[in-house]
This record gives sequence, C-alpha cells and structure tokens, in this order.
Amino acid sequence: MPNVTIDTTSPEETMALAEKVGARLRPGDVIAYFGDLGVGKTTFTRGLAKGMGLPDVISSPTFAIVQEYHGEGLSLYHFDMYRVDGALDLESTGFYDYPLDEGIFAIEWSEHILEALPKNAISITLERLSDTARKITIEGDERFVDLGHGYFRDGCGDCTV
Repeated sequence: MPNVTIDTTSPEETMALAEKVGARLRPGDVIAYFGDLGVGKTTFTRGLAKGMGLPDVISSPTFAIVQEYHGEGLSLYHFDMYRVDGALDLESTGFYDYPLDEGIFAIEWSEHILEALPKNAISITLERLSDTARKITIEGDERFVDLGHGYFRDGCGDCTV
C-alpha cells in the first residue's frame, strides 16, 4: 500500500499539506483519520476543504456528527465517529444516506467504524511530536506519494516514503 510520512512544524504547515491533498481528491474518496484528541484532524480538514475550493469555515462535527460543506465542485462531508460504537451505531447516524459518489467523506475517529470503511479509504494518521509539530502519514493511494519528495517543502524536511 503506497504511503508517505511528512513532519510539519506548525498548524499552518499542516493545513498547507492538507490543501495539497484536497486538490487531488475526486468523487467517492474517503479520508479515514486516525489520531489522538487535539492532534489536528479538524485543522487538516480545514486545509483539505481549501484545496477542494471550499470555504475554510470548517468546524469540528463533534456534536452534530456530520458537517456538510458545498461549493461549485465537490462537496465535503465531515464526520465525527467519536461517540459511534461500530457498524450498528453507524446505521442510526444516517451515514449511509450521504452521497459518497458525489463528494468526499472525511471521517474523524475512523477506528470506531473500521469494518464500515471502504477498502480503498485513504488513511491519514496524525501524531503529536510537540505542541505544534505533527508527524502525518498518508496511506492507501499513490496520488499522494510525491508529497514526500520536496513537493510540500524545499528538501521535504523530515519526510519518508
């Protein structure tokens, strides 16, 4: 499975990386986020939306379970599965009623619904290195591998492929 790991040193760098990812997304893509509370999943989604040409007024869907963002192109459906416990709970959220083939799903706390994720989901794992630095690993699609070859920053910082 193709993957790339990139270290960012600030929320702005995290958003810039996410913007590059968002510009490459296509209808039906599922972004499955993994990472601890407060590690930057919503920050990453803000950059993702910007890269998709959507407004960057992204907020955490914690209490709503899903936030929808529509633009002239693709729509973004931002889910929070923190309070969902498996596929049976997922059914009651209305998750399956959203038009995946017409938009992008960005799913926080994906580990709670692993069995419901499509096989071709793009996994993005965010790990805290310091208060502002993050290690970000993108797995599952070759579209993003070159982000680790100087595409994101000169010299790529501390990225690996």
